[in-house]
Amino acid sequence: MKSNTIIVVVLLALVGLFIWGYAGKGGTAASVQEATGASGTSKSALTAPETFYDFGTISMKNGNVSKEFIVTNSTDKDITVSTVLTSCMCTTAFIVGGDGSMKGPFGMAGMGYVPPANETIAARESRTIRVVYDPNAHGPAGVGRIDRFVTLTDASGGAVQLEIKALVTP
Repeated sequence: MKSNTIIVVVLLALVGLFIWGYAGKGGTAASVQEATGASGTSKSALTAPETFYDFGTISMKNGNVSKEFIVTNSTDKDITVSTVLTSCMCTTAFIVGGDGSMKGPFGMAGMGYVPPANETIAARESRTIRVVYDPNAHGPAGVGRIDRFVTLTDASGGAVQLEIKALVTP
């Protein structure tokens, strides 16, 4: 009788761990989608001629790298960018105004305060999005390939995603 009880307890523990692991995985995927603005969003009316940039090989000893993307409102109505979120704490983004003013930094959701963007881009106007990557943010273990995203979500729920890649060396 004792061995049957042990078997039942072990089986229940395994089933419990399986359910816990499965539920945790679902939460993680939802969190990543929420943090990058990818969950339930549609394509934004904003356009960007370049949405991907590969820095190639970069060295931690040389510090931060940045890339500027141009985002354009090609419609005849104003579009308000409500949020700007990054996929990792090592990446920040700024909105550069036509007058050189900057809003930000915008970072990863859930990792401290991320201000709302609330940036209105008038019809037929553009904004520069400056993406800054810190190769030292992950410490010595942060070498290797990286792939990071910046998601701009407009007031109607549409999103534009910008992507940077690099190979980080010491």
